[in-house]
Amino acid sequence: MTCSTRFDFQATFLQCLAKHVPNIYSAEMDPLLEKQEEMVQAAILYPLECYLFGEDPDTFLEKLQQSGSSQLCGKVFKGGETTYSCRDCAVDPTCVLCIDCFQNSIHKNHRYKMHSSTGGGFCDCGDTEAWKAGPLCTKHEPGASSSPKENSECQLNEEIMEHSRRVFPSVIRYIVDMLIWEEDKELPLELTMREKVDSYYCVLFNDEHHSYDHVIYSLQRALGCELGEAQLHTTAIDKEGRRAVKAGQYASCQEAKEEIKRHSENVSQRPLHVEVLHADVMAHQRFALRLGSWLNKLMSYSSDFRQIFCQICLKEEAGSEKPCFISKLMLWDAKLHKGARKVLHELIFSSFFMEMEYKKLFAVEFVKYYKALQKEYINDDHDRVLSVTALSVQMFTVPTLARHLIEEQNVITTITETLLEVLPEYLDKNDKFNFQGYSQDKLNRVYAVIYDLRYVLVSKPPVWTDRLRERFLEGFVSFLRILTCMQGMEEIKRQIGQHIEVDPDWEAAIAIQMQLKNILLMFQEWCACDEELLLKSYRECHKAVMRCSTNGRSRERTVFHLCGHTLESRPYRVSADPVSIHLPLSRTLAGLHVRLSKTGAISRLHEFVSPEEFQVELLVEYPLRCLVLVAQVAAEMWRRNGLSLISQVFYYQDVKCREEMYDKDIIMLQIGASLMDPNQFLLLILQRYELADAFKKIKPTKDQLQSLIFPFSSFWFILTGERYVPGISNVTKEDVIMREIIHLLCIEPMAHSAITKSLPENENNETGLENVIDKVATFKKPGVSGHGVYELKDECLKEFNMFFYHYTKTQHSKAEHTQKKRRKQENRDEALPPPPPPDFSPAFSNVVRILNCDVMMHILRTLLQRAVELETHLWTEAMIQMVLHLLSLGLLEEKQQLQKSPEEEVTFDFYHKATRMGSSAMNAVNVLMLLEKLKRVPQLEAQKDTVIWILQMFDMVKRLREKSSLTTVGATSGSEAAKGDESTQDKEKAERKRKAEAARLHRQKIMAQMSALQRNFIETHKLLYENTLETQGKEDDIMEEESMSSANDYSRIALGPKRGPSVAEKEVLTCILCQEEQEVKLESAAMVLSACVQKSTALTQNRSRILELSGDTLDPLFMHPDLPCGTHTGSCGHVMHAACWQKYFEAIQLNFRQRLHVEQTFDLENGEYLCPLCKSLCNTVIPIVPLQLLWLLMWICLSLSFFFFPMEGEKQNLPAFTNKGTGNSALEFHSILSFGVQSSAKYSSSIKEMLILFATTIYRVGLKVAPNEADSRIPMMTWGTCAFTIQCIENLLEVESKPLFGSLQNRQHSGLKALVQFAAAQRTTSPQVLIQKHLVRLLGVLLPDFKGEDTPSLLEVDMFHVLVGAVLSFPSLYWEDAVDLQPSSVSSAYNHLYLFHLTTLAHIMQIVISSAAESPTAHSSDNSEEAQSAQSFCREVCQYTSGCFSQDIPGWFVWDCVKKGIMPYLRCAALFFHYLLGVSPPEELLQVSEEGQFKALCSYLSLPTNLFLLFHEYQDTVNPLLQRWCADPVVLSCLKGKSIAIRYPRKRNHLIELPEDYSCLLNQASQFRCPRSSDDEQKHPVLCLFCGAMLCSQNTCCQELVNGEELGACTSHALQCGAGVCMFLKIRECKVVLIEGKTRGCLYPAPYLDEYGETDPGLKRGNPLHLCRERYRKLHLLWQQHCIIEEIARSQETHQIFFGFNWQLL
Repeated sequence: MTCSTRFDFQATFLQCLAKHVPNIYSAEMDPLLEKQEEMVQAAILYPLECYLFGEDPDTFLEKLQQSGSSQLCGKVFKGGETTYSCRDCAVDPTCVLCIDCFQNSIHKNHRYKMHSSTGGGFCDCGDTEAWKAGPLCTKHEPGASSSPKENSECQLNEEIMEHSRRVFPSVIRYIVDMLIWEEDKELPLELTMREKVDSYYCVLFNDEHHSYDHVIYSLQRALGCELGEAQLHTTAIDKEGRRAVKAGQYASCQEAKEEIKRHSENVSQRPLHVEVLHADVMAHQRFALRLGSWLNKLMSYSSDFRQIFCQICLKEEAGSEKPCFISKLMLWDAKLHKGARKVLHELIFSSFFMEMEYKKLFAVEFVKYYKALQKEYINDDHDRVLSVTALSVQMFTVPTLARHLIEEQNVITTITETLLEVLPEYLDKNDKFNFQGYSQDKLNRVYAVIYDLRYVLVSKPPVWTDRLRERFLEGFVSFLRILTCMQGMEEIKRQIGQHIEVDPDWEAAIAIQMQLKNILLMFQEWCACDEELLLKSYRECHKAVMRCSTNGRSRERTVFHLCGHTLESRPYRVSADPVSIHLPLSRTLAGLHVRLSKTGAISRLHEFVSPEEFQVELLVEYPLRCLVLVAQVAAEMWRRNGLSLISQVFYYQDVKCREEMYDKDIIMLQIGASLMDPNQFLLLILQRYELADAFKKIKPTKDQLQSLIFPFSSFWFILTGERYVPGISNVTKEDVIMREIIHLLCIEPMAHSAITKSLPENENNETGLENVIDKVATFKKPGVSGHGVYELKDECLKEFNMFFYHYTKTQHSKAEHTQKKRRKQENRDEALPPPPPPDFSPAFSNVVRILNCDVMMHILRTLLQRAVELETHLWTEAMIQMVLHLLSLGLLEEKQQLQKSPEEEVTFDFYHKATRMGSSAMNAVNVLMLLEKLKRVPQLEAQKDTVIWILQMFDMVKRLREKSSLTTVGATSGSEAAKGDESTQDKEKAERKRKAEAARLHRQKIMAQMSALQRNFIETHKLLYENTLETQGKEDDIMEEESMSSANDYSRIALGPKRGPSVAEKEVLTCILCQEEQEVKLESAAMVLSACVQKSTALTQNRSRILELSGDTLDPLFMHPDLPCGTHTGSCGHVMHAACWQKYFEAIQLNFRQRLHVEQTFDLENGEYLCPLCKSLCNTVIPIVPLQLLWLLMWICLSLSFFFFPMEGEKQNLPAFTNKGTGNSALEFHSILSFGVQSSAKYSSSIKEMLILFATTIYRVGLKVAPNEADSRIPMMTWGTCAFTIQCIENLLEVESKPLFGSLQNRQHSGLKALVQFAAAQRTTSPQVLIQKHLVRLLGVLLPDFKGEDTPSLLEVDMFHVLVGAVLSFPSLYWEDAVDLQPSSVSSAYNHLYLFHLTTLAHIMQIVISSAAESPTAHSSDNSEEAQSAQSFCREVCQYTSGCFSQDIPGWFVWDCVKKGIMPYLRCAALFFHYLLGVSPPEELLQVSEEGQFKALCSYLSLPTNLFLLFHEYQDTVNPLLQRWCADPVVLSCLKGKSIAIRYPRKRNHLIELPEDYSCLLNQASQFRCPRSSDDEQKHPVLCLFCGAMLCSQNTCCQELVNGEELGACTSHALQCGAGVCMFLKIRECKVVLIEGKTRGCLYPAPYLDEYGETDPGLKRGNPLHLCRERYRKLHLLWQQHCIIEEIARSQETHQIFFGFNWQLL
């Protein structure tokens, strides 16, 4: 391409494309993407850029990039990406920031919200209309870039702009033509260069109807491809929107197309979308998208490029009616595949939306074709985020742009007309909506149109122009047409006789009400901004209501008489005639009326709606019917109409809908009450409630009274008492919210989120809670679990109204109970009168006349009369309670009026009406007299306090009436009433106090009698009592008994000749299944503990070590000092008979076989079950083996042996033993019998069976192999799990800073005791020759003479595992062929001592060698005996290692390393020998004291406190060993620095350190890139809390094949990191995931809490989150206590829904 001015760019450009594109994209089935990109760059894009820029593209673009960038961020969000919105500064909730802009903005320190984007959004940083403050982050502020210019973007020179005007039209035309190209077989002539070849592709397109499995199945059947290939195709189709699945000639591709369609129809109702495209067409369409991406990148460099691009896209062809380029693409959007849509939308974002002028022009084009676009979207099946209609939020929420579109494009009318045009199928013959048989998918798409209306109205205009007022009114009238179609829709009729057969569809109508709720409020708010507009809107709405209310006017009128008043009305019965709950027109009118009252414009209403036209009776008719319907449903009169009506009534009063349904109906009735004669109004209500005869002389039926009179009475209380609406009274929105919160907290203390859910949201999704909550409540912080709650302040309790109209029936009962209980605790009366209400505004002041009208007084007297006359079938306590509240309200109203105005100005005379006699014989008494009688009705004892309070109020109002001076009246009546009140209350308090004192004395007398009887019984049965008490104490607290044992006089030493006696009483345990007791004995039937064996990496020092997934070839005898993976055994501590447990397990298996369709939370095939008592997950049982006690007599013998076999003589036996292998090839063990033997313990067959069962489970679980009772590795695994479990418990006690003894939970104590005794007894079930071989291999590590080829180095084993194995296997040396023997107590004491000393020496050597690599960080002049001994030892080691070990290491440093490093080993040894031998530990080990602990451990384990003295004590024996240890190649390698030895003490593992602020984690997640995927699609990053690895979860890109199974990234990571058990944090959802194995997992609350002490799973609330250390520690303990599996099982047992999740692919 040259730069000639005559150069025909378009022709040359198309020729170039025709020549190169088909060749580049020829391999569509198996494309080499990198090669294709190289060819595109070389052949097309590089020459194109050279022509466009006039120089080297890279150089030019780098200059442009350095010159600056736009102030608008313009980042387009991917699905799942975190967005931030500032609650303080955002104009509306759609104004969001990307994470980078947020972190660099002032909003970081404001009240912000975090949410996960659904995709397709746009960062609003830099948009001044989106933010009240801080519109720019520091990155986008002017001057933030290196450019010195004010305008941070540099201007392009004319030549480049000229080239752009030449290049862009050709490129854009090519992209548009190719994307909307409909010919499958042909290309445009200008792109046809070569002869047409018969090369086609069968292309499969994405849709949202077919599932992954459907597509894979269809491809496998139609194409005969493998599963893997079909999965690849399906993944690509889902990602890109289409994929070539077959290449070949036209006929073969056509055949494949038909086959795919046929097979897809077999599994779904509709076929897959398949097309056959020519290879060249496919190639050019691919390249058109590549050009779109190229343009998209170019747009980010310069504003000039964007403007030229926008001009060309918006330019219409002269003399043609065809739409412009961008409109063509928008109109074709629904037909494009997913990949093409993404490119198009990103291009619009990077060009039009970055330039405000062109954004406005684009919006005009968008609105011009709005109807067509929405109809295409509704008929499409792709998600909203992939539709061009989703861009509406970017335009309609910009305030100036929205107002421009209203004025110039009449956008409100356009949207409302669109809504009507897409729903014609749901209109019935009366032009009312009826959504029976609706399509949920279609309605979900229709909601998008409703959202657009909300976006347009989100910001009220600060200034009104005539044109804006006119167009808005047009839009409002158009919107009223929609409401007209909803007014009275889906009428229902009461079912009589037979129950309704099929519940009608009701969800759609309620859902649309919910969608319209905020829009209705926004329309009303817009109208209220301008008085003229408000009045005109009211007139239009009134006309619409009147048009809808004309039905039934021709009916005859009926006449109703009561109390001398007459009502003429149309005959209508809710229980017999059709009624609808949907009345949006009437409710909108009520909302506008309230705003007229609030603004004062109601004084001009007569100018727009004449009194004759107003017809208030007609306005209140339909809302009244609705309220009556709700009352009748509550009275169960509509039970035969099924659940659909109950559900509708629920939502009618629910917080999601009530603001524009229930509340507005109440307001409309209040409007009626303010404008109608009160007696006429009351008669109308009576008639509609069908209670016309209930208050006449005729006695009504019980059912009618019971069901309807209470809701009828509560209706009056609500109508006259509920005034907390701005406009009805002089209250503010804050007052309303405060009242709502007060009544919620009167029920119970509530969490912030619970309060928020119970409050209605405004158009900005705000409740206003934070502004007022601190005024009425105090916050109580949460503990380790649960959440923080708000508790109501005492001073706000006076605002409690028992009959608050937003209470449900349950809430009302609970609130009443709570408040009465509180008052009772405070020793106050239980009266709960209503609080004084605020005054009605002038427009509603007449509502109070209802309280003192004749009909109301008649009703009140009648109900009270029936209660007094004890006609129990005609009244209920609830009715009387409501009557009392109405009386209270009337008296409070009159009192308030009298206190504010002179008596002659007060027209409200409730007191006079209530004290006047009734006119009829039935009502021949007044209300005051009836109340006096009511106090004596026994059935109403609970209301006595309320009646007394009302009588006092009558007295107070009477006094106010009698006084002429308001001041005197206020003072006198107030004081006297107060005195009267006080005197009455004093009497009540005195009576209560007297009764309480009498009850206390009575209780005291009874307790004294019981105590005397008890003492008498104890004296009589003194011996029995003492024995029982002692046994019971020991059973209740074994650990306490051991710590305070009766062996205090004896030695507390566990090893050697000074070993103390075993302290334990006989064990009598109760089976949790049969409840029978049994003593644990060797010869008895086995008793077992439920237990769980699991692999664990909780102690590993090297998480990078690759674990063996299968243990077929694993040798478990030696544990590496890294402790990479061990076998942990835990128990819940519950005891069963072995036989009972077997029956229980068999019953579970049988039950499972009979109910195959029910999924279990445990794996029966692997022996899993739930503990019968606590439901913990278990997979085996531990047999309880009795401790072989060292009784006192034996102990005395052992002590005597100390004199006959002194230590000095015994020291000679050890080297003799260690040198045995040198003289003879056969090992002679018999000489060791000189210590003495005894016969082995004889276990019952039941115990032996359980020993084998448990050992086999350890082997099976620990090695992940099939069970094999004869395997030689079973004893090794037994010793291994014993050692590892002790190490885990020691680690846990250290982490929790608990003492070594006395602080274990009962389950840990019982489990560890049983495990150690089992490990000692298991030897008897294996061949002793095998045990001897294992012992020889173990000793080979310590004694070089026994060393074999497979014996590891001293530095490659964990010494505690060696100790446990050696101690437990050593008795096998005493075995004889003819006689089954075991060492005597004397022999065992010496054996244990020497084995322990030997392993301790080896461990000291390990610590000293590992410390050689360290250097002292401080200087010390410590010259203690220990330091000198250490220095001496170092010299020896230096000598034996030929100087590899430096003798310059200070002795104090070596001693310090040894003392610290050996502590975990000593602690573990103490636990092991304590549970093996039963010797009580020293008192110091029952406390947490570092220095005292070391001395106590040394004493308990027969060690000198100067550990280096061991080397001197056994000098002759140890020196040869020491010499050989130092000569080990691994030791020398470590000392020379060629390898690294494990450091002691090992580090205590903790969960990874998490940041304090959760947004830091989100920031990390935003920077995460999948290591196996090159696309920019957002992943699901999860964080491993064990090792800190960030993984790509739930994505096919990171699935791994493990043993032939596809595993997700998390599951495969867990196998290595946690031996199958792991803990992850799903960052974008703020959830912790616990997984175990491949099939189980559960969700767990994240340790991040908001300021209200609550978690936020899914970031739904979006509040700032901060790390809660206590909860994170709880997670840590869950891991270290090995309770993750238990937690998963319990969670799955509770939440069965999680079975639907495929944990294997997590």
